[in-house]
Amino acid sequence: MRRASIWLTMLLSITSSGTALAADQDADTIYRERLAILSGSTGSLEALYQPREKVAGKAAVLPVAGPGQISIKDEALAAARAYAADSAAQAFIVWHDGRIQDEAYFNGTDMDTPLASKSLSKPMTGMIIGRAIQMGHVKSLDQSVSDFITEWKGTPKGAMQIRHLLDMRTGFLEQGFSPDPASPWNLAYLAVDHDKYIVQDYPFTHKPGERYGYSNATSELIALVIERATGRRYAEFVGTELLIPVGAPGGEVWINRPGGLAHSGCCMMLPARAWLQMARLLLDDGVVGGKQLLPKGYVKQMATGTAQNPHYGLGLWVAGPYKERRGFGAPGAAGPQVLHSQPYLDKDLFMFDGNGNQTVQISQAAGLIVLRLGPNPPKGVDWDNSRLPNLLLGGLKKKVTLVAQER
Repeated sequence: MRRASIWLTMLLSITSSGTALAADQDADTIYRERLAILSGSTGSLEALYQPREKVAGKAAVLPVAGPGQISIKDEALAAARAYAADSAAQAFIVWHDGRIQDEAYFNGTDMDTPLASKSLSKPMTGMIIGRAIQMGHVKSLDQSVSDFITEWKGTPKGAMQIRHLLDMRTGFLEQGFSPDPASPWNLAYLAVDHDKYIVQDYPFTHKPGERYGYSNATSELIALVIERATGRRYAEFVGTELLIPVGAPGGEVWINRPGGLAHSGCCMMLPARAWLQMARLLLDDGVVGGKQLLPKGYVKQMATGTAQNPHYGLGLWVAGPYKERRGFGAPGAAGPQVLHSQPYLDKDLFMFDGNGNQTVQISQAAGLIVLRLGPNPPKGVDWDNSRLPNLLLGGLKKKVTLVAQER
């Protein structure tokens, strides 16, 4: 196993959450402690996600539907809330007709509780890149990643484009799981210099653009690109350029070491309404308060799949062709498969989808957002990705013209 560098200059670092890291812990010790937490033998995500950096936000006051403003049938709202509750959800929000139609928190969670986003952070990276393009820090989705990760210039990785970091076509080794400390999956996630490992050593298996291969390492490079493109900390850029403008509450993000790089592919800790506000930005085609925050037409690009995977766009999962079960890996690959018991009633529906069946599903045609955050559903619950949106779309009081997926 490649041993990460020792923190010689640290006497004591106190994270924003108050956790102390001792100076005599070298990088390998910290790495193995993290691996033990990840394997489930000790600790929790709270212990794993250390140290963390503040991400600023500014929570807006959101309109809540009052008497006469409920736009979804009571029975549909009740059934959707019950399904979320039975899944051990922590947060459930329904947005329609410009208002919160229902909002519930479970299991000790409330509106202000920061929740572990896991891979909900991946569509956030799509928005962050879009914001960087709109501001002129990144030329386009077709710009070479090697313009920022200059270590790759003149190498096969130099063919990698910014879009490939978002649509999972970098050519990097596809994501998997292993208890082996030498595994690249673990080193790219848990090492105190995980960015250096990904840039220098993470396995490169295919030419960029030729194959879909979902991997956390791919998304983790967004933070590095943003920091090199803007000269700003990833956490500061996210807070200042995304969360504050959309009226989202802030939180924290896991960084690999004090002063190090943020994990952009996962590990953002934010209240549920932050994800609602980001979903509203996409619902409104990248415009907030009359300001074009994302480039015109960018949301459509985010919500469009590729030839290699028609169900995955730029960090977003999309309805695509109907499949009863589909996984995170390449089409046809082995691995866990998520149930879609029915075709989506909106063929253009798209979603944030994170580990634990955390979903933020968006129908632009209907102006609907439904959010379910929390841990994995209990054993025996076969989570159905189509259940919540179809219940609510089918329960709209006013008729909306929708084109459903074809079975």
